[in-house]
Amino acid sequence: MLEIKDLTVKVDDKIILNNFNITINDGEIHVLMGPNGTGKSTICKAIFNHPDYIIEGSIKYNGTELTKLDVASIGKLGLFLLAQNPVEIPGITNAELIRSALSEKENKPIDIFKFNKKLNEVCEIINLPKSFVHRDINFNMSGGEKKKNELLSLFMLEPKFIILDEIDSGLDIDALKEVGNALNKYYEMEHPSILIVTHHQAILEYFKDYQVSILQDGHITKSGTSDLAKEIEKHGFKANVINGSKNDE
Repeated sequence: MLEIKDLTVKVDDKIILNNFNITINDGEIHVLMGPNGTGKSTICKAIFNHPDYIIEGSIKYNGTELTKLDVASIGKLGLFLLAQNPVEIPGITNAELIRSALSEKENKPIDIFKFNKKLNEVCEIINLPKSFVHRDINFNMSGGEKKKNELLSLFMLEPKFIILDEIDSGLDIDALKEVGNALNKYYEMEHPSILIVTHHQAILEYFKDYQVSILQDGHITKSGTSDLAKEIEKHGFKANVINGSKNDE
């Protein structure tokens, strides 16, 4: 579904990613881990063709080259980014944004009655107060409220490829549980592909089967399954499991 080949990303003449390669299949959950400053969030932005990046290489989604498209066109293909720090947009409500996005996606007017019915159903699923539907986008919300608020758009837009950029950042135990359970439920409902960018294993407890890749020095240095994530959680990125001979596997 997503294939990144020989990707190099530069920002202000500084190389952030160098010869980065990864393939994420249809319905696969892929976890990208690595120390701070290695370019994990850069990958998320590069997939959406961030205008400040100089991108060399290829990023294809179902055969379509994303580096040739703008962010709106990429979103219409079915990709969704849940950012580490969701942006606040005062003056525009969640309902207005989601209805507009759905109309663009489906290229037709939205049935308001069906729309409102589904909004209420999604609020029940993600345990979000229905009053949030009419609140300004992420405005004056806590970190946990912002993440749950973004889930409202996720369930309404039904993307097939989801990028979670450090979704667990700023969440307390209860909020993490609610967000994790909601994401797991969405996966069971829609079976999307998911790219999870994280430092820790906590959010991974809510998913069963996933692949893990370690990003260091701008490229993948090791890949494995959930056992690799557990090793990282136990020993850290500087342990022999990453820097030793096992890198050659």
